[in-house]
Amino acid sequence: MGGDRMRERASRPEDLGLLLLQRLNAGDVDGLVALYEPDAVLAFPPGEVTVGSDDIREVYTDLLADRPRFEPGRPQPALINGNLAVTSTRLPNGDVTVEVARRQPDGSWLWVIDQPSLLGQG
Repeated sequence: MGGDRMRERASRPEDLGLLLLQRLNAGDVDGLVALYEPDAVLAFPPGEVTVGSDDIREVYTDLLADRPRFEPGRPQPALINGNLAVTSTRLPNGDVTVEVARRQPDGSWLWVIDQPSLLGQG
């Protein structure tokens, strides 16, 4: 894939989940990291908290090492208040994701907090 300038940006908070799924299935680790603010918090692996771009990159590198395939979930409408939004998706296995996104100066959205498995193990 090209550099960050060539990657699609989320013009709405709901776009983040769609871009995440596309990039997971493409094995695009740098593209996944680009969906987060530099100091974002990711509650993954289960039971752990990962902070910042470098550590988030490491988590996704490990997750995608065996090239798993991810199925789409059922996204819920974003709840927006000013420059913040809560996004959520019900996954095919019944788990629920919950994320907080922030509008960036260019109008795009990035996640600042990501809880990818609210109901799952961990």
